[in-house]
Amino acid sequence: MKTLRAMRARIRAAKNIQQITRAMKLVSAARLRRAQDRVLAARPYAQRMHEVLQELGRAGELPEHPLLQQREARTYGFVLATSDRGLCGAYNMNLIRTLQNTMRNFNLTPEQVRLFCVGRRGYQFFSKRGYPIALYRSMPTSGAGLEDARAVANAVEQAFVSGEVDRVYLIYAQFINPVTQRPTVLPLLPIEPPAGADGEPKYDFIFEPSAEELLQRLLPRYLLTEVLQALLEASASEHGARMTAMSMASDNAGKMIQELTLIMNRIRQATITKEIAEVVGGAEALKG
Repeated sequence: MKTLRAMRARIRAAKNIQQITRAMKLVSAARLRRAQDRVLAARPYAQRMHEVLQELGRAGELPEHPLLQQREARTYGFVLATSDRGLCGAYNMNLIRTLQNTMRNFNLTPEQVRLFCVGRRGYQFFSKRGYPIALYRSMPTSGAGLEDARAVANAVEQAFVSGEVDRVYLIYAQFINPVTQRPTVLPLLPIEPPAGADGEPKYDFIFEPSAEELLQRLLPRYLLTEVLQALLEASASEHGARMTAMSMASDNAGKMIQELTLIMNRIRQATITKEIAEVVGGAEALKG
């Protein structure tokens, strides 16, 4: 009887887990829908910004600008976008591992790194290991917005212009679909306008306003657009990863319920068979 009670308790616990994971899956699915819509709406603007820089790259030499300054790379800055909460499978660890591999490829020590963390998981991991944290912002549950991107972009720009960092990279998960999120390493600073392909004609631009004023307006906006797009992708990827993780947890709980129910029925059957055998044995003993 004690074994049966224990099995019933385990089945009840598995059913509770299944109900919770199903509810969390529905919540993540609703948030994913909104985040996905924001990502898809923002991508055309980001693509157009790339095209504008592509055209400027075909114009030849551009005027000097602090965000275009090339110098020897001694200190690296990394903008890491993770989540504030867990229960999203290997989403955060994949991003953390991507950053670790990137630092290993560059042969960087913690003293050569400045981290701009968006999301508590990445911040906690690297701060406990002695990496300097230049900026920390939480990742909103409703998804990162323009103010979050502006705060990160301003901090990164100030660190680069002041010479605190010589290179800046974005580490985030590109949203492919609700099941697939691709860890991405994107060079952010210095901004390198794509050069025109060989054989393409060079344009003789007439700038209005001046080229200096144009870059003064365009490059910070481009930087902000890149950061915002990365944070939107990260928000959608987080909800997609959590929805997938909760779906798998719910399915696993269902399989556990089936297995435990089968085991409990076997135990019950064995118990009933034993009791019947005892009754029959007792009856035979009375006849004798």
